[in-house]
Amino acid sequence: MDQVFALKYIVSSIVYSLLGIAILTFSCVVFDWLTPHKLWDEIVIEKNLPLAVALGAMIVSVGLIVASAIHG
Repeated sequence: MDQVFALKYIVSSIVYSLLGIAILTFSCVVFDWLTPHKLWDEIVIEKNLPLAVALGAMIVSVGLIVASAIHG
């Protein structure tokens, strides 16, 4: 019987989590680069709700793509 908490499963979970976080961060930086204004200033200071919704939808969609690619 295989152990549930084997070291290889824990290490692979950590590596895939870090990889997913890195890809999400990179995609947010690219999204910020593609938009004409700074995201943080537009969302927090100017209260730009449509931009916040678009950023949230982009994060969810990239997260789903990364999760399905990692899961197989």
